[in-house]
Amino acid sequence: MKLYKSIPIMLFTLALAAGCVSNKKYAELQDTYSKLRERNQELSNKYQDSQRELSGSTSRVKSLEEQIASEKANVTALQDALNKCLNSSSQGNVNISKLVDEINSSNKYIKQLVNAKNKSDSLNMVLTNNLTRSLSREELGDVDVQVLKGVVYISLADNMLYKSGSYEVSDKAGETLSKIAKIIKDYDTYDVLIEGNTDNVPISQPNIRNNWDLSALRASSVVQVLQNKYAVDPKRLTAGGRGEFNPIADNATAGGKAKNRRTQIIITPKLDQFMDLIGKAPEQSQK
Repeated sequence: MKLYKSIPIMLFTLALAAGCVSNKKYAELQDTYSKLRERNQELSNKYQDSQRELSGSTSRVKSLEEQIASEKANVTALQDALNKCLNSSSQGNVNISKLVDEINSSNKYIKQLVNAKNKSDSLNMVLTNNLTRSLSREELGDVDVQVLKGVVYISLADNMLYKSGSYEVSDKAGETLSKIAKIIKDYDTYDVLIEGNTDNVPISQPNIRNNWDLSALRASSVVQVLQNKYAVDPKRLTAGGRGEFNPIADNATAGGKAKNRRTQIIITPKLDQFMDLIGKAPEQSQK
């Protein structure tokens, strides 16, 4: 830049040193000097522009380098997070697999319970139909057969089953009990509960203190007939009395009292079968 500035001065000096010059020559020198000054200014401006551009480029490069460093840090952090996620996912897959196994096991267990219940319900219906078909029209007037909540209830009227004022089984009841005994023996996987019930009229006899005694003695009499006369396995039989405390009708009327004086033969699936299934219930893993 100093060289450009010194050129016009040198020319002017040479012109003076050469002595007088013509006006034409002087004008040419002046024109050359002006052009050189313009060129010098143009180059100076370009130089300053280049300096500014260089400064801006340097700033941009520094900014880009900072961004690159930041992005590298982000990539490293994301990679670490991904690795942790993959490790967690691997453990999660193991837990999900265990959960699926538990669900499948539970579904299998539920299916077993449903199948057992369906089988029991089907057997109950067959048992009920077989017993009902075996009874005469007259017997059906004294015998009521129902299936409630998976249990078969055979309700026998008091006046058909026992001698008047007694817990001894009447001869009239023999044929009906023989048909019931056959059903009980045919379905040998069922347990049998004989349950005596009375009305609320107090009773007092030398060997019967109250309705508790009467209901229990009547149930026991039926059990012994089934065992001794019709060869039902006594291990399957249970006798119980509920006295006057399990009424199905209002004791305020004669008709209600008659309904309450009854003996029920309750036939149920063996609880052992269901307890075995319960014992096989799948255990839940500890979380």
